[in-house]
Amino acid sequence: MLHGIDVSAYQSSDYSTSGLSFVFIKATEGRSYVNSRLSAQTKRGRDAGLVVGFYHFLWPGNITAQAEYFVSHAPEKAGDILAVDWETTGEGTHASNAEKDAFIRKVKELRPKNRVILYCNRNFWLNIDTTSYAGDGLWIADYVTAGKPRIKASWRFHQYTDNPLDKNVANFASKEALRKWANK
Repeated sequence: MLHGIDVSAYQSSDYSTSGLSFVFIKATEGRSYVNSRLSAQTKRGRDAGLVVGFYHFLWPGNITAQAEYFVSHAPEKAGDILAVDWETTGEGTHASNAEKDAFIRKVKELRPKNRVILYCNRNFWLNIDTTSYAGDGLWIADYVTAGKPRIKASWRFHQYTDNPLDKNVANFASKEALRKWANK
């Protein structure tokens, strides 16, 4: 298993890259938020030779506008991974299945050279998702033993803890295999 983390503006721009193969960085949320540390956190991951991914926290409504907003702010580089973070918003709402699927498809259309994946927690995957559409792969959050999420679906990434930060593993044999997959 490969190890990685995901970071947002809550984390430092000089996060530790020791022992990591990848990093996911929060880029945007809705149609008005951009991570203030996006550039510095991206530079840190690239300088360390990590496979870099970016994610967008999805809100209900205005799906095309959100997809356009995300790709206009997430750095555009071949081999980067793009993800939609589908979960409950601060207002207690969430995008519908159709909206989640439409967002993934729109981002794939706007960035055809990048892999586009779905991030969600186990509850969303098992109890809210009705389409099982995850684009190019599933990034599942389930706080159990690393690499052993409690789902039957195949997955690419597993977030297994958020203590002291979001830690993940990737289901690839090597960093080179991950990089090759990410480069389509």
